[in-house]
Amino acid sequence: MMKRILICGLWLTLAAAAGQTASASQPESERRILDAMKRATHYMMDVASYRGGFVWSYLPDLSRSWGELEAKRTMAWIQPPGTPSVGHLMLDAYHATGDEYYYEAAERIAAALIWGQLPCGGWNYLFDFAGENSLKEWYATVGRSAWRLEEFRHYYGNATFDDSGTMEAAKFLLRIYVEKYDPTFRPALEKAIGLVLESQYPVGGWPQRYPLRYDHPFEGKPDYSSFITLNDDVIPENIEFLIQCYQALGMQNLKEPILRAMNCVIVLQQGAPFAGWSDQYTIEDLQPAHARSYEPRAINTSTTVRIVRALMDYYRLTGDTKYLSGIPAALDFLESMQLPDSEVQRWGRPSRDPEAILVPRFVDPDDGRPLYVHRKGSNVVNGTYYIDQDITQTIGHYNSTAYINVKALRRVYDQIRALPREKATANSPLVSTTEVRLDPYYHKPRPTNSGNANRQSTIDGLIGSLTAEGYWLAPIRQISHRYRPIPAMASSEATEYMQTMVGDEYDTSPYTPDEPVMGISTRTFIDNMTCLIDALPKR
Repeated sequence: MMKRILICGLWLTLAAAAGQTASASQPESERRILDAMKRATHYMMDVASYRGGFVWSYLPDLSRSWGELEAKRTMAWIQPPGTPSVGHLMLDAYHATGDEYYYEAAERIAAALIWGQLPCGGWNYLFDFAGENSLKEWYATVGRSAWRLEEFRHYYGNATFDDSGTMEAAKFLLRIYVEKYDPTFRPALEKAIGLVLESQYPVGGWPQRYPLRYDHPFEGKPDYSSFITLNDDVIPENIEFLIQCYQALGMQNLKEPILRAMNCVIVLQQGAPFAGWSDQYTIEDLQPAHARSYEPRAINTSTTVRIVRALMDYYRLTGDTKYLSGIPAALDFLESMQLPDSEVQRWGRPSRDPEAILVPRFVDPDDGRPLYVHRKGSNVVNGTYYIDQDITQTIGHYNSTAYINVKALRRVYDQIRALPREKATANSPLVSTTEVRLDPYYHKPRPTNSGNANRQSTIDGLIGSLTAEGYWLAPIRQISHRYRPIPAMASSEATEYMQTMVGDEYDTSPYTPDEPVMGISTRTFIDNMTCLIDALPKR
């Protein structure tokens, strides 16, 4: 999480005047890469995108498209790998090539995001260029029929910090503003910063959505969107954005809310013997709270692992050992939740890591019992979720267990604790007396152990697989049933959809098709472009 903060340099503004477009003076291999990058980007910007906005995947004829759910052609998705993620890629390509074409593409994407920015300064999961009525109609049909994606079954009309949406967009606006200090982007950036500051609770945390709403009690439980949220790294992501603004803009007033948020993470840790973290907390008494039907009031072991890593980052950012003090108890808690071999066998899915232990994802904060999530029925009308202690036949779209290597976490903790404070904080923008620059690249190539020959073969393959139109054809990871009105029906005891990603023909939730559906993937575009960028000579 903090690597983008702690490593490397500021977004350089040293783009060559002529840019690094393909020319006869360049080696053929480099020309081929640059030409492929330009062709792929032309297609995505000029054909696939809608007014500079992107979703996650498209059929080749663009007749259907998807973000997390099926999207209208006029929609733009914010959640990665949506619109801001492509914007970050364009700036990466600009840094790698010096070609103004990519900066201009980033400008188009920024304009789309500014169009979709809410008055509060943040973003919803998506927006619709066709207008508010079109977006509401989508929520009332496709969104409301998504059985397992309950966050889309109610239209709040406010911004969300969930799934890195608002933060991915805000970080991109920061990047493009700092690139050339074009005042065009400053007002939108200031609105995004203002949202993060205004929505922060006095204790230091943030709600899932803002401005606060309380209008969606669900399944007899109060609306969870105002709860202090750790799920999907809401607090760590907001901290990271504020630190980047502190670095790039010199905003001294951000240091206090940064430290207050870090301290909040300490405050939210539960006491021994269940010394982990929940996904969300009540505002009044900071107690673990529920969220969606399949997110019970619980300590989350996976979230606990992420927070342990974040606390080690916070120590390296501040040099304050208080961020390390709760880690041993958290590791002891994780170890204590190891399931016996009999339960591992019933789970039936071994780990490739010989050191990893199997633990329940959700743990009752009062008595330490595992909480396993199941469902019955077939759609939003007749289906229900329920909780028990049976590890078998749990829901397929949200893991009920996790394999965790606690020994590896202890080793990292011991190494960091042993570092002298000066060495631990050497690259910290909050402590260093010298400039700690931001990384010029946002997307990182996937690690590989292949040699130069295999690497060249990969590059050749990427270039050769680009279609004549200029896109990479790839399996679409998730498709969905088309929306159909759901007739009235009684609750069901059906079990055939207990472990599937999707229910019956009325369920609009995404699922992986049995037979691959080939199409245009924004994620594939980002990954392939990042690989090509990495293969270029470093400027």
